[in-house]
Amino acid sequence: MIGVRLALSAAVFVFGGMAAALADDEGEWRHATSLIGTPSHPPGFKHFNYVNPNAPKGGLVRVSESGTFNTFNPILPQGNSADGLGTVSKPGYVYERLMVDSHDQSSTQYGLIAEAVRYPADYSKATYRIRAEAKWHDGEPITAEDVVWSYNKIVELNINQRKYYEHVKSAKVTGEREITFFFDMKGNRELPQIVGQVLVLPKHWWEGKDADGKKRDISKGTLETPMGSGPYRMKSFSAGKTIVYERAPDYWGKDLPVRIGHNNFDVIRYEYFLDDTVEFEAFKADKYDWRTESTARRWAAEYTFPAVKDGRVVREELDNDYHSFGLMLGFIPNLRRDKFKDAQTRQALSLAFDFEEANNILFYGLYSRPDSYFYGTELASSGLPKGKELEILETLRDKVPPEVFTKEFKNPVSGNPQAVRGNLRTAFKLLREAGWKLEGRRLVSAKTGEPFTIELLIGSASYSKVGLQYKASLAKLGIEMSIRVVDSAQYVARVRNRDFDMIILGWAQSLSPGNEQLFFFGSGSADKPQSRNYGGIENPAVDALINRIIFAKNREELVAATRAMDRVLLWNHYIVPGWMKRTLWTARWDRFSHPEKLPYYSIGFPNIWWYDEAKAAKTGAPR
Repeated sequence: MIGVRLALSAAVFVFGGMAAALADDEGEWRHATSLIGTPSHPPGFKHFNYVNPNAPKGGLVRVSESGTFNTFNPILPQGNSADGLGTVSKPGYVYERLMVDSHDQSSTQYGLIAEAVRYPADYSKATYRIRAEAKWHDGEPITAEDVVWSYNKIVELNINQRKYYEHVKSAKVTGEREITFFFDMKGNRELPQIVGQVLVLPKHWWEGKDADGKKRDISKGTLETPMGSGPYRMKSFSAGKTIVYERAPDYWGKDLPVRIGHNNFDVIRYEYFLDDTVEFEAFKADKYDWRTESTARRWAAEYTFPAVKDGRVVREELDNDYHSFGLMLGFIPNLRRDKFKDAQTRQALSLAFDFEEANNILFYGLYSRPDSYFYGTELASSGLPKGKELEILETLRDKVPPEVFTKEFKNPVSGNPQAVRGNLRTAFKLLREAGWKLEGRRLVSAKTGEPFTIELLIGSASYSKVGLQYKASLAKLGIEMSIRVVDSAQYVARVRNRDFDMIILGWAQSLSPGNEQLFFFGSGSADKPQSRNYGGIENPAVDALINRIIFAKNREELVAATRAMDRVLLWNHYIVPGWMKRTLWTARWDRFSHPEKLPYYSIGFPNIWWYDEAKAAKTGAPR
């Protein structure tokens, strides 16, 4: 008997050890993931620290959107999906994701539809476990099959998302409420987190029939009222103009820690405007409640209407949202056009832009000029490369501009006639070296005689004035610029199809860059329709640096590789840096309150704000 007991004990030890090893290989179950440090809220936390858990529920909030919408399909790259719905690129109120972002810690996600995630130490896969209580608005449970089906449809039908998830080999149901995403590489610490951003759709609804008995088709746009799982349902809409969402009283997730203190309004209404001037006049007339101002002239001179003077409208400048990302905005030349292929030509275009004049005359001195693709963050390059960054760049010395090692990148400065003339002289010298010459007052190719012309494509008339100022500067070099203003739909179509000479656009960058850099600047996305590699960058050095970013083993290496890429992008002059501010100009009708301290990385409107009856009584109820 002793021998039997010993044998059994040995078996238990062996099999127990195998089970432990298997568990270790799979990784431990986690309630949250973070790419920067440890999640600040531990398992079992009650609610985010930045919310008011006792916020009153009720009231109406009205927000505005520019443009229009023409579909409630949240995954297609074509068309304009309705705001507030929840799409593959923007969280909303009807459709939800496996995980949800925290706003007090960057690059950190907590379980929403998923209650937990686990992944092995080599990051070769990630398994998400769905909450048993998660359900759709029709009462059906959210299943692992829903997640797999949603992921497969997203990468099948949306080329942008296909690129974003290109290292996800497959998604499979691996348990009753479990989905495992398998990756085609190891060591990419971002992959387990980005699959947590998958938008989850109801398979049974999309594969069912509508009220007319017609089978739904997720590959096409639709204006059928959607069915989701989120805290709101779509109550009504006027095609292209208005959408009304009402809070779902039986929302399955209302008591989750990540939802306490959120979704406090009974009704959220979106009003769409095709013209910014009309939109501003509607705000003055109390047609919607909250406005984020984008025009310096208006912010400086036009908020003088009675409701501002008597305090019914509150103006406030806030920087919370800008803590979480860097920005680059400017004039982007299309490198697919021969005239923009030479870096000296592109540098000359940057020298010709008189930012100081534009800032003083057009922007009331309220803007700064970005000097980094990660402007305003620790990821921005500065000075000369050193330490780990220099070590990384040395491996690419023969593939990057020599200035990367010898000069600190700085934008040209004008501000007075002498400086302007000096910048233009330098620009013209570069243009001559790049193969251009003057014929009369026109700059032409020394080889073909073709004049240097640029069509600036813009989708908003608000950019016209700065375009005209730039046009006047380019004319001094013999470059003829024309400005083409088109409606938003045509603008989006032409940008997607790369049918432009130059556009005004840019990139918002997270504090934990990763796979999306392939989509922004990777050679593989240069000729992909609808990618955000607007200019068509194809650069082996940039590709190598993106890989260093993606496979960074720690934060120090990530920061160094990102700064190195930033430096290489800047010295290739892929953009004429424009103008920006790192605060939000906001105005609101004073009917709302918010937690005493807003989260560091977001204003949180309207998600964590609430309707304040006392304030509304003084200001007047919304109509």
